[in-house]
Amino acid sequence: MKINITLNGKPKRLDTEAGERVIDLLRRNGILSVKNGCDGEGTCGMCAILLNGKSVNSCQLLSPQIDGCDVRTSESLAKNNELHVIQQAFLDTGIVQCGYCTPSMLMATLELLERNPEPSEDDIKDALSGIICRCTGYKQIFDAIEVAVRRMKGDKDYKKEYPAFRHDLRIVGKSTVKVDGHQLLCSDPSFVEDMVRPNSLYVKVLPSPHAHAVITNIDISEAEKLEGVEFILTHENCPDVLYGSAGQCYPEPSPYDRRIINKKMRFVGDRVAAVAATSEKIAIEALKKIKVEYEILPAILSIEQAMTDNSTQIHDDKTSSYCFPVGQDLAKNIAASNKGGIGDVEKGFKEADVIVERTYKTGHIQCTPLEPHVVYSYMEGDRLVIRASTQIPFHLRRIVSRAIGYPEIKIHVIKERVGGGFGAKQDIVMEELAAYITLKTGKPVFFRFTRQEEFVASRTRHPTVVRVKIGAKKNGKITAIDMNVKADTGGYGPHCLTVPMNACSKTLPLFRCENMHYDVTVYYTNNVIAGAYQGYGAPAGAFALQTALAETAAEMNVDYLTFIRLNHVRTGDRLEILKCLGEGQEGIPQQVTSCALSDCLDRGDFSIGWGKHEKGDAPYLKTGKGFAIIQQGSGLPGLDAANATIYMLGDGSFFLCIGGADLGTGLDTVVVKVAAEILMVDQDKVGVKAGDTDVTPFDVGSYASSGTFFTGSAAYNAALDMKKKILEEASGIMKVPLESLKLQYPGKVVAPEGELSFIEIARITQSGKGRGQIIATGAFTTEESPIPYGAHFAKVEVNELTGTVKVKAFHAYQDCGTPINPDLALGQMYGAILKSIGHTLYEKMIFDEHGKCLNPNFLDYKVPMIKDLPEDFLSELVFVDEKLGPFGGKSISEIATNGAAPAIATAIYDAIGVWIREYPFTAEKVLEAMREQKK
Repeated sequence: MKINITLNGKPKRLDTEAGERVIDLLRRNGILSVKNGCDGEGTCGMCAILLNGKSVNSCQLLSPQIDGCDVRTSESLAKNNELHVIQQAFLDTGIVQCGYCTPSMLMATLELLERNPEPSEDDIKDALSGIICRCTGYKQIFDAIEVAVRRMKGDKDYKKEYPAFRHDLRIVGKSTVKVDGHQLLCSDPSFVEDMVRPNSLYVKVLPSPHAHAVITNIDISEAEKLEGVEFILTHENCPDVLYGSAGQCYPEPSPYDRRIINKKMRFVGDRVAAVAATSEKIAIEALKKIKVEYEILPAILSIEQAMTDNSTQIHDDKTSSYCFPVGQDLAKNIAASNKGGIGDVEKGFKEADVIVERTYKTGHIQCTPLEPHVVYSYMEGDRLVIRASTQIPFHLRRIVSRAIGYPEIKIHVIKERVGGGFGAKQDIVMEELAAYITLKTGKPVFFRFTRQEEFVASRTRHPTVVRVKIGAKKNGKITAIDMNVKADTGGYGPHCLTVPMNACSKTLPLFRCENMHYDVTVYYTNNVIAGAYQGYGAPAGAFALQTALAETAAEMNVDYLTFIRLNHVRTGDRLEILKCLGEGQEGIPQQVTSCALSDCLDRGDFSIGWGKHEKGDAPYLKTGKGFAIIQQGSGLPGLDAANATIYMLGDGSFFLCIGGADLGTGLDTVVVKVAAEILMVDQDKVGVKAGDTDVTPFDVGSYASSGTFFTGSAAYNAALDMKKKILEEASGIMKVPLESLKLQYPGKVVAPEGELSFIEIARITQSGKGRGQIIATGAFTTEESPIPYGAHFAKVEVNELTGTVKVKAFHAYQDCGTPINPDLALGQMYGAILKSIGHTLYEKMIFDEHGKCLNPNFLDYKVPMIKDLPEDFLSELVFVDEKLGPFGGKSISEIATNGAAPAIATAIYDAIGVWIREYPFTAEKVLEAMREQKK
């Protein structure tokens, strides 16, 4: 049938099929701004359009319903490549991060301002209440709308002022626009799904209905008969190769325990078969025709069961191997283990006047990137091209090469824009499956997870049970800390050693204590696979250790802030405990080169009103305050590596190639600014290409908070090399001593005798008589790494009648050295904090007694939205003079996930006098703790 609509101001007559949704109709007709984040539930808002001037979700409408209507999408905003005032406001306030939800935010803002040119904060929250954003924390959307309103009123130069740092530098430390912002705001082809060619095959996977079972028979004959089915992959025709899916440096500290498809199923959702067909509809129909018989095995569904069940073995020596020992004991379902420490903890406990021992628990939490895992693969001659939404393009190439048995030189990985990564895209979750089918069929393959698949077949946080024992003297000095971590890696073990180790390595070094010990054991279970997630184990460790310290202070009747001030690390301290806490091998002790914890604590003490009791609005509403100090890292010293290459172009501008992966974090902007600062040019004189294994040099990828420090330092070194080569060329051209020359803004070499522009240098060097194009390189490895620190303060309101907890205020102070781009850094903080507030209060995957997830969707798994913001939400960047890193830059975002749980836990105790030792802190848990207290 045909329908007539006005699409972005132009009349269109479109073909559609019965039952076709508007979102699919629009994407089929080139509208890339509408995106599918919730499989038609209408819960995420990624597909928002204006229909006759009203904001609606296009996934909720069938095409005939818009016949005769006016439809506007965000493609209507920019004119002649000039951004609309709302788009420009978004760009100028740093609200654009991954960009996946940006079009829907733009349309919601446009609809709001067309009907209400002076919206209140509540109006803004209402207008954007249907849009999920996991990156930004929503906070800066209020700034963007304020800027847009002022400019629409005629104040065209109005800007929102963000803090600036390092006044000795031109652009580093100052807020400038994100280099890919224009592309994302205009919905230009950016994401994997935007690159799919006609006549591609669509892949769907048959999931295991059982947590633990062996396939005894599989019959695909009926499925193969369906017209349009091109290939079916099962355990019978896939490579018999073990590999690890964790995107970590080789040799990986993770087991090789995966085949593309196994005969044995190890969790509900494990791969049984994969169908490649000419349409998604045909592939789904084919799955229904596959007949499978199983031998159902007993399942292990908890850490406690894994510790006691000696009769059920999930892996054996034929299904798991490793590059080097990681403390496996497969007979006991131990995927990895490690223990160590410094000093003598038993001696420390003997010296203590107070000993507190407590146990804390966490569960499965989903990363929920709005863009689910997605990959597109195809052949170019005998070369396999993989367009992926990934954090680790070079690891992806290596792991896929092993899994499918194809040489790395014949695999080309292109990292597209990533619609949210958060660690989930640090793994090879689907890419090897699509690549193998392309290799076998020779045809393009598109594979995109549904939201349900994202929940059960992607990666989650590791559930943990953490026992902490603290010893302290009456004077407040900590004498001993012992951490025992038990973790659940699920059916397979990516990151199974390193994530739980991080629970110790990012918490124990926060404190001056001579006697520390840790013991980490990670179990295989028949639960969904756990892996990397922003914070990488540190949130669970921070919750346990910091809350245990707060409980220790309460036992001693000592003010918790005073207690922490006495014991936290300072600049100059040497962190010997890190020698034990390596990535499966001996670590490297670190000197604390800079630490602004004291400043962070001072600011939070003042801003939150620490020690000042506040009454609630009703007798049953109790107010309390809490805080936590936090740390993370800036990459992995001794393990990580980054490289960069810079080319001088013919007009004297520069092109920078990096192997790192911008996930919306602004890494591309960071490296451009670093290079532009050194080369004395404007930011727009440096172009960037990242994450393309054919074009860019090697980089481990974006994880472990490595981007700014490692990739930024590689760009810094490449820019220094370019500067050196420019000066050498100018010396020869001008025939003056090298030492008399220097670079000067904007883009020239100056000497007492005269000056030479970069344009002139480029023309001379690239002419037939010149030396050739100037190309510079930079590499970066190190055994030192600057540690970011912070203090997060929370004020909560607890309803004693219902047990509900509301975060009234959250103030975050973080030392990241020199913030390279402050507005983007603040946005990273807000986003990470709001995610962690969600984890703390209500986010949790729920499973039945058979291991099936019961809430694999946004209807039942709740994530924070704009109306869930704390009433008083504040993030501040605390400058500290750091000698390491590009211009002193440290990491900023991952650390911000670590503070909410312990800060809110201590605030709840301050409010009602009970400790909640398992998150999420649901109303039921609060009420139960209150009942236990009264017994």
